[in-house]
Parts: sequence; structure tokens; C-alpha cells
Amino acid sequence: MSERDTICALASGAPPAALAILRLSGPKVRWLAEQHLHGGIPASRHATLTDVRDERGRLVDRGLAIFMPGPGSYTGEDTLELYLHGGAAVIEHALGALTSHEDVRIAEPGEYTRRAFEAGKLDLTEAEGVADIIEAETLAQKAQALRQLGGGLSETYATWRAELTGVLALVEVAVDFPDEGDAPQETTAPILAKLDRVIGEIRAALGDGGIGERIRDGFRVAIIGAPNAGKSTLLNRLARREAAIVAAKAGTTRDVIEVRRVLGGHVVWIADTAGLRVTEDEIEAEGVRRAEMAARDADLRVFLIDAETPDLSALSTDYCKQSDLVVLNKADLVSTPATIEAHYVISAKAGDGVDALEQAIAGFVAEHARSVEAPVITRQRHRARLQDGLRSLETARDGLANDVGAELAAEDVRMALRQLGSIIGVVGVEDVLGAVFSTFCIGK
Repeated sequence: MSERDTICALASGAPPAALAILRLSGPKVRWLAEQHLHGGIPASRHATLTDVRDERGRLVDRGLAIFMPGPGSYTGEDTLELYLHGGAAVIEHALGALTSHEDVRIAEPGEYTRRAFEAGKLDLTEAEGVADIIEAETLAQKAQALRQLGGGLSETYATWRAELTGVLALVEVAVDFPDEGDAPQETTAPILAKLDRVIGEIRAALGDGGIGERIRDGFRVAIIGAPNAGKSTLLNRLARREAAIVAAKAGTTRDVIEVRRVLGGHVVWIADTAGLRVTEDEIEAEGVRRAEMAARDADLRVFLIDAETPDLSALSTDYCKQSDLVVLNKADLVSTPATIEAHYVISAKAGDGVDALEQAIAGFVAEHARSVEAPVITRQRHRARLQDGLRSLETARDGLANDVGAELAAEDVRMALRQLGSIIGVVGVEDVLGAVFSTFCIGK
């Protein structure tokens, strides 16, 4: 991407629509307005009714134009927005006319927000908040994205960086005055205290159970059980569609099949898995392995037991948790239900009891999401960098406590500062910018 290019793109939904918003940003915006708008560049920050014409003077459409001069715009550059009718022909004609000039092109995904980041309008976590609020489908996702866009995450990371900058200054004192009597001892105690405080706060953030990522990406629920327990039937019932193949033959499900629902105000991915059993079939064995992996990764497991032929072996696995749900299925096929301590008794085929089970899943997800009030980690990128930074700080703390050397401790603190800085985009972010902004829509 070249900063000398002027970029333009459709910033509204796909046609046909009532309105189409075309956004332009870059050094040629004023010149383009003179070429294509009747009356030239409109007054700053005022909606102006104008004719839009192409490079040959033909009328493209009549609509509103709003000019926002840099640096007081979203991108920090001169920006022009055109509000036209939302037909495909209008949009195609307008974009074709604008990009017919040299150094004017269609924007790449996320390029507007990347330019805003490069202009210092927002940091990297706030830029990610822009993408998240556009994609938000639940109120919880929207609230988290708004907090992130408003600098909620940035404030926490900036506080840690400020604390560690002070720590680094104290460590440098110990490096500069290694033979000044009691000076090192006097400086080491406050350094260790500050390090312990930041380390404790980062550990607490990392111990949030991944709630921020779950709110953003969705919670995981795995249906686990023996072959023919009715797992695929239950998945279809919860999905309200035929998502999985149902057959009487054991081992029909060979892979993990997921459906997406919104339950308890949150996105939930419900997985149907292969029946758990020992098998000589190579493909089915791989399905069992994937089922166990899905069970371990899930936030909640629904252990489904066939009331006709109860198999409780799954309940003895190492991934079975106290919060998991034990569900007795096919209760309509037996006159006397099995004496099993189950949370719910259902008939996945008939639908009996499934609504109560669904409400229980929704309740678990909602309660789980409330366990952390304001997560400071919303993406795996944040978690990985925090984990790296924590290791560096622990190494610095241990080195200072054991009098290994202030020089090494200083380098470890610098490394932690770089890791925290890469989260908000202060230092060392070129390798992650492309990955972050490539997930945006074209007009943002």
C-alpha cells in the first residue's frame, strides 16, 4: 500500500440498497472533487447536494457530498464521502469514474483503518475494536467491541507499560551504580515490589478463562457419548435443521460437525462428535480422537446416555468436569428409565425435554460470560504477547531477587515492554499489521 495513492471504496452494504456511501481518502481528494462534483469541493463538514459526473462529463447521479479535511478526519487525510442511490449501476459508474485517474485506486481491506492507525488516530487494539463492532452479532459482542474501540484495553496496557518504564529506570540505576554501597539494595526492593504488582495483574488477566475470546468468537459445547446415543439427532434438534446424518448404524458420524446458535445472548458453537468406543476402523478411530479433542477444548460437555443401553464410560474420562451436563436420551423408548443420576431426561427424536436442556446451555454460557467483568484479552494475539511478556518479567524478577545481574534484568524488562507495545501497536508491529487489517471489509 502506498500512502501517495488516493483510495476509494463502497463503505455501505452491497447493492441494491436505498443508499450507497462511497468513501475517498488521500492527497487527490480535493482535485477529484473539482473534477467530478458540480461546484467543486463542498464546504467542510456540511452535507451538500451536488451532481456527480464522470471523466467525460456524463451524469453519474445526484446526491450528497461531505468533505472532511485532514488531519481532522478518520484517516488523518482529506476525506470525501458521497451519498448516492444504492443501485449497482450507479456504484459501478461512480467507482469507475473515480479510479480512472492515476494514483487513485480501490482501497484494500482495512486500508482506511490502517491509515487511521498510522496517523495516530487510534492504536492497534482500538483498530481491532473497529473490526469487531462491524462484525458484532450479539449485544455482548457489541459492548466488548465498543469498550475496546473506546480505549478500554489500551488504558490497561498503557498503565502496565508506564509501570514497567519506571521499573526499567530503577534497574538502570542499579546498572549505572553497581558499587555505590547500599544503593543497589535500596533500589532492588521497590523494583521487586513493582514487578510483583505488574506480574500479578498480568497473571490475573491471563487467568480469565478466555472469556474475551469466547464472547468475540463463540463458546464451545460438545455433545459426547457412545455410538447410537442420539448425538446427531440432538444436534439436529438444537440446530432446528438437518445438520448431521442420522442412521441406525453405529459409527455413522466420523468427524466433528458444528452448528452455530445464539444462546443466552452469546454465540455458541455446538458440536456433534463421533461415538466414543474402541474400534479397529482407521477412519472411525480418527473420528474418536477428534471427538475427544473437541471434548477437551469445549467450555461445556453434554454427555448423552442411551436409556435403552446405558454406557457411562464417557463420564470417567479426564475431561469430564463438574459443570458438565449428563443427559439421558430415548426416555420415550423405555417403560422404566434407567437409574442414572442425570441432569435432564429427554427424547431428542420427539423433542421432549430438549427446550429445558437448551435453556440450561444458555444459562451456563451467560453465567460463564459474566465471570469476568471487563476482559483485557479479546484475541489470541493479545494472549500470546502477554504470555511472552509475563515470562520476561518473571525472569527479570528472579534474576534481581537472586542477584544474577541488573543488566540481564534490564534487557528482560525491555523485552516485556516490546511485547506489551506490540499489542497496542507502539513498537514492533509490522509483522502483525497485515494480518490484523486484512480481516476488515473493503470500505473500512
